[in-house]
Amino acid sequence: MNIVITGASKGIGRAIAEAFATEGHTLLLCARNEETLTSTVGDLSKRFPHSNVQCFVADLSVKEEVYAFAQWCLQQGVPEAIINNAGQYLPGNLLNEAEGSLEKMIDTNLMSAYHLVRKLVPVMKDKKRGHIFNICSVASLHAYEGGGGYSVSKFALNGFSQNLRHELKAFGIKVTAVFPGAVLTDSWAGFDNSDQRIMEASDIASMIVAASKLSVQAVVEEIIVRPQLGDL
Repeated sequence: MNIVITGASKGIGRAIAEAFATEGHTLLLCARNEETLTSTVGDLSKRFPHSNVQCFVADLSVKEEVYAFAQWCLQQGVPEAIINNAGQYLPGNLLNEAEGSLEKMIDTNLMSAYHLVRKLVPVMKDKKRGHIFNICSVASLHAYEGGGGYSVSKFALNGFSQNLRHELKAFGIKVTAVFPGAVLTDSWAGFDNSDQRIMEASDIASMIVAASKLSVQAVVEEIIVRPQLGDL
């Protein structure tokens, strides 16, 4: 299967890529940092030679670059799954966050998924199969201190997911919204996780791969995963 993964060079995206690589799929990875992305592809290709790992460098906050990535994906064949993981977190509350923060996060966290799906879904509809995973956040579910524009953008991604689910269910395309709590990624750089307080990126990846394996008549609409001791 062709698996499209955005924000795939590190963190949750890389963990998802690794989980699908173990299954032997063709991976179409995208990120904006060429050095990190190339390193990821090299590592996965070496460790999982039975998986075809390819990459495309793009800043998906820019619509034209989303379109270029989508066109490249279509040249590789019909996607079986799209994991919209590209995201940006800029801390702050709505009334005091830096000017332009909301716009930047809307472009990265919402519009990247919106534009990519609109370009890729038509060929998936023709085949009447496929699965879209949108990596939302527990910030999509409730407000929290310092969440500001990030929470707003993730609420919007959740709304996008719900509408996609409604529009695509008759075409055999599944849509799953994923709501991770605190995960040990760059967003938590420097955090002492020696007591295993927050989750590993592989936890989220495992849930996504499991959801992708259900029968055609079943779909997991939402995946909410939190640290065992609750949100921080």
